[in-house]
Amino acid sequence: MSIRIPLAAVIASFAVTAFAALQPGATAPDFTAQASLAGKPFTYSLKDALKKGPVVVYFYPSAFTGGCNAQAHAFAVNQDKFAAAGATIIGVSLDSIARLNDFSADPQYCAGKIPVASDANGTIAKSYQLKIDAGQPGYKDTRGVEIDHGYVERTTFIVGRDGKISATVGGVAPTKNVEAALDEVQKLAPRR
Repeated sequence: MSIRIPLAAVIASFAVTAFAALQPGATAPDFTAQASLAGKPFTYSLKDALKKGPVVVYFYPSAFTGGCNAQAHAFAVNQDKFAAAGATIIGVSLDSIARLNDFSADPQYCAGKIPVASDANGTIAKSYQLKIDAGQPGYKDTRGVEIDHGYVERTTFIVGRDGKISATVGGVAPTKNVEAALDEVQKLAPRR
């Protein structure tokens, strides 16, 4: 008897287990970072955000790049659904706060709904055991501006109010990442 496994299922299983990011059950590393919401900088604290409920910490390669634009837009469009489940969202990248001020305010992407934090030296990403790529000299974003920093791998962590990671989402397309994160957050929501 021959068993056939669809190629997509095999690839998907490797995609989920291939990255070395922190996994469910681990304590989420606490962090404080310079962030931006609607173009206005502020100091973000994961510890403070967790007092309100679960937090979706999503790492993305760079503001104003194709997949990251789509992911930020999907988070912004679905922000009300995350809030209804009691969760807040924070995006984290190696972008400077100046780039993030523009990105967070852009109506096509974060639309003033999703805060994004600067991890310019990669400290936060490394604490979550994420891979950092040095980037490509001369690479330009969708606005034609040169990207002068490295990239962190696209991975999303759902952090429960207890500070533990309840789910890690990686190895999927940007908008699928948002869908999976929303599904995980809704599982944590109190039943009425």
